[in-house]
Amino acid sequence: MSTNTIRLTMAQALVKYLQAQKVDIDGDIKPMFAGVFAIFGHGNVAGLGEALYHANDELPTYRAHNEQAMAHSAIAFAKANNRQQMMAATTSVGPGALNMVTAAALAHVNRLPVLLLPGDTFATREPDPVLQQVEDWSDATITPNDCFKPVSRFFDRITRPEQLLNSLPQAMRVLTDPVECGPATIALPQDVQTMAFDYPLHFFKETVHRVRRPGADEHELAQVIELIKNAKQPLVIAGGGIHYAGALSQFRDFVETYQLPVGETQAGKGALPWDHSCNLGSIGVTGSAAVNTLAAEADVIIAVGSRLQDFTSSSRALFKQDAKIVSLNVNGFDATKHYGTPLVADAKVTLPKLTAELAGWQTDGSWKDKAETLRQQWNETVSIAMTDRGTELPTDAEVIGAVNRAASDKDIVVCAAGGLPGELHKLWRTRYDKGYHLEYGFSCMGYEIAGGLGVKMAKPDSDVFVMIGDGSYLMLNSEISTSVMLGHKLVLVVLDNRGFGCINRLQQACGGAGFNNLLQDCNTIEEGAPKTDFAAHARSLGAQAEKVGNIAELEQALVRAKQATSTYVITLDTDPLSTTESGGSWWEVAVPEVSEREQVREARKRYELAKQQQVI
Repeated sequence: MSTNTIRLTMAQALVKYLQAQKVDIDGDIKPMFAGVFAIFGHGNVAGLGEALYHANDELPTYRAHNEQAMAHSAIAFAKANNRQQMMAATTSVGPGALNMVTAAALAHVNRLPVLLLPGDTFATREPDPVLQQVEDWSDATITPNDCFKPVSRFFDRITRPEQLLNSLPQAMRVLTDPVECGPATIALPQDVQTMAFDYPLHFFKETVHRVRRPGADEHELAQVIELIKNAKQPLVIAGGGIHYAGALSQFRDFVETYQLPVGETQAGKGALPWDHSCNLGSIGVTGSAAVNTLAAEADVIIAVGSRLQDFTSSSRALFKQDAKIVSLNVNGFDATKHYGTPLVADAKVTLPKLTAELAGWQTDGSWKDKAETLRQQWNETVSIAMTDRGTELPTDAEVIGAVNRAASDKDIVVCAAGGLPGELHKLWRTRYDKGYHLEYGFSCMGYEIAGGLGVKMAKPDSDVFVMIGDGSYLMLNSEISTSVMLGHKLVLVVLDNRGFGCINRLQQACGGAGFNNLLQDCNTIEEGAPKTDFAAHARSLGAQAEKVGNIAELEQALVRAKQATSTYVITLDTDPLSTTESGGSWWEVAVPEVSEREQVREARKRYELAKQQQVI
């Protein structure tokens, strides 16, 4: 062996390489990989598991209870760290690997970095077929890990130990690139993990990564400046890219300088404090009445760091036909959506240029006055919606109000799917830029508790409130135990509306009968579906827990939860039908052209009428 090489197994080399990756965060050099989530089994325990054991002090390994959940935790950790620090996740062959595919899709949609290291079957094929191997008699190379290909930004399968020399740098390129950012999957055949190779020492040299900040093309910048200068009634959309670019102060300077009204996407919420004079609240399907009123009248839409998904644009029906869209985005794919005028660049370096070049421009005074009036009206609406009205079954809005009042300035709410994200988008008030953590790109039920764990690991000094419905809780609750085991306290508020309340409301809005969503409308035994004791279940997983009957009791329980030293679960029954009617706009969900139900036929008429407003 040369003095310029070191003999390692492939698994040992992979771990050593991960340890060498660092990140510069505002001048502070930190490990790029804060840890590895692992559930061991055949396919990763003998190779990668043994390598991780020897690196545990520097690259800690965390044991989880579900492969999808642990990857969710890793993804949430990266999101809470603005994509600058991340984690890896490794599984066994077969079902362990497949359990992570959903999480890979979630990371892909949300453009969040996570390194996925699923175990794979033998590259030599000598003992084939092995336990958990999927045999495809038309393609001998197929394994369950091929399912990661469409939901990974980078995919490779290591069939020789020296292939790491090319594969790992490419994975890091994707994980750290602001445009391509997303999940990187490297499938690891179990025999190759244990094979040795003489790796060059320079491969393990410390590498410090920094955020790449591409500047604007001069022609694009000039186009955008001219377009904005002609605007009299502009509206700004704050997207998640503002957070990831670290452009909060630059964005604030931009909108304050010209007193521009701002609507926040789910990912962009927190870009401005909730009570900032330019912040009119959420936009789109789950938007505020203030923002959506202006969006329908705006002559120029300035989208900053938004991928302009259907919930933001109300399925392309929110903006008027002749509205111009300017899209400042580091990703050209997103910047050209909706026939927009693209400004493909980093927000942090480009917003100051926009602010300077627009000097002397101003919007109509009546537009500013209207925005301020709408902002005040909406804030009054929110305050009323979150007030305890003493209803027999509390509404989601009343529960959100209680939790919001209990949260301190640096606390964080976590949620993902169902009706709660819509209510939270409208109602949650935060002054902390990281105080609102919603996974609504993939809207994945089961992200909530696992995501909360990842957020807490990233922000240990904040109380993390996980708001979750009974449906999502029953789908994936195992990481309550992991949070207790690791000492990362969460406060869970479980809203039990006895079923999938959000989809039940959508079903009925489309003219359908209540069917297979609320438990009372499902096929059950004569006695009906059992009533789940969520508090007892949470206690069985090691958490402290209690059930409350109303908002007043919830507020008292939240005080106890804040004072607790370990994960605390509060559960209460809620109204499955009520939702905040104010604000919001149309969302395209196709309704059958033919139905025996009159309600469906009427819903189809409303659907066809709404589609006439789409700009396609």
